[in-house]
Amino acid sequence: MARRPEHSAPPEIFYNDDEAKKYSTNTRIIEIQVEMAERALELLALPDDDESRLILDIGCGSGLSGSVLEDSEHMWIGIDISKSMLDIAVEREVAGDVILGDMGEGMPFKPGTFDGAISISALQWLCNADKSYHNPHKRLLKFFTTLFSCLTQQGSSRLNYLTQRA
Repeated sequence: MARRPEHSAPPEIFYNDDEAKKYSTNTRIIEIQVEMAERALELLALPDDDESRLILDIGCGSGLSGSVLEDSEHMWIGIDISKSMLDIAVEREVAGDVILGDMGEGMPFKPGTFDGAISISALQWLCNADKSYHNPHKRLLKFFTTLFSCLTQQGSSRLNYLTQRA
């Protein structure tokens, strides 16, 4: 059985150029990413008013989930720790803007920026202490505190609802 990537190396090391390319061209992974992103978008329960929303894609990688957001007529900004994955997103000419950043250091966005947020196969990386100064509890707290802040009031309400149901 293959080991989970998050147990192999930190994400910025694991998703090097070779792994990023393999991940972004594997038809099974693409299929799973699309299905999960569609479900995440459904769970956001955005108003059905045909208005485009600004969505944050946390751990956006090569932009596979962002493509689902685009197909649903939403704008998106993605953040990821792997430069190699983001290089592929740029190479793919995704419509969203992509930013290099570590979600465990918090979301670097102004309060009330996003109408919602999705994250597909990324949050589990916060549970590891990949560096000597990493404290998973503090990184999770920083992440969720800043995520909550960068969502609009409606987006924050949806986050509260989803976390209460979990």
